[in-house]
Amino acid sequence: MSRPTVRKLQPYVPGKTIEEVQRALGLERIIKLASNENPLGSSPKAMAALRRIDRLHLYLDDAYPELRERIGAPYGLHAENVVLGHGSNELVNIVCETLLEAGDEAVMAVPSFSLYRLSTALQGASAVEVPLRDGVHDLEAMLGAITPHTKLIFICDPNNPTGTALGVEQWELFLRRLPEHVTLLVDQAYREYMGSGTFDAVDAVRRRPNTIVLRTMSKIYGLASLRFGYGFADAEMIGWLNRVRLPFNISRPAALGAAGALDDEEFVAESIASNSAGKAFVYDAFARMGLHAYPTQANFYAVQVPVSATQAYDDLLRRGIIVRSGDALNMPGRLRITIGCAEENAALVDAFDALLPQWKAAA
Repeated sequence: MSRPTVRKLQPYVPGKTIEEVQRALGLERIIKLASNENPLGSSPKAMAALRRIDRLHLYLDDAYPELRERIGAPYGLHAENVVLGHGSNELVNIVCETLLEAGDEAVMAVPSFSLYRLSTALQGASAVEVPLRDGVHDLEAMLGAITPHTKLIFICDPNNPTGTALGVEQWELFLRRLPEHVTLLVDQAYREYMGSGTFDAVDAVRRRPNTIVLRTMSKIYGLASLRFGYGFADAEMIGWLNRVRLPFNISRPAALGAAGALDDEEFVAESIASNSAGKAFVYDAFARMGLHAYPTQANFYAVQVPVSATQAYDDLLRRGIIVRSGDALNMPGRLRITIGCAEENAALVDAFDALLPQWKAAA
């Protein structure tokens, strides 16, 4: 009964939950470093806002103009420049539903976030995948892949699953050469973790009308379960996206939590400091072990292992540590691992130290 396009799709497979692993292996202590969640938990100001929820029996607001105005204000943008989504994932779908149809093409990197390909295919359009170069978007090759049929180009910055980011000069050259008829979608779900001197893609929204930038509250604000994402674009593009967006796609709890989180600068600063310290610790350990990890600007990294990614994943899982196998992410030979708290990072490094001799012997 399903459409042929749907029958060809592979469903998205998320990382295992703590409960799944506990049921399967009977372990009491599980460390989850698979889904790039904030190890410090959720924004306290968001949690305080959630404790004030009322009137859940009513349909209250679909537009949230005040919240959208707050989101746009730091960038000199306004409510008409902001669209809200049930996580940034929904916004990827909305963009594809708005722009793509059979015969169109969307250019994207590989490996990158798998939803780009999935959402493109669901519209009957063709996904044109361009391999990364040394773990980074190959912008020259992506420009070369553009044809008269190209409607959309995806850039994930920092890229998931490699964690790598493009330099400001690379961005500037790319923006000058990108044809005007191609819509640029920049997914910056991990923007808050990026260091100084990196590119804030919202700058491109003000300079290039055919640009969309996505953000989320799931990562640094620790609100993954609330499902709150947002996107920036010019008012005309936002108008088209809102025609496709489902009514009441943002729940009242999600809106209240997001509004509280926007004020929590202290939690953001604490999360950035924790992430920086954790990154330094694990990268020093991998350098000592002789294992390569791509330079990351996110709260995760992609480290090379001397055995198959699946074997390394299974070995760590039996020790109660959940990571993501690169075999499931078009990144064979590597693991994608979230930067955890100090205790979690230390446990991971201890597990690597214990497993590495047998991995090297098996290689």
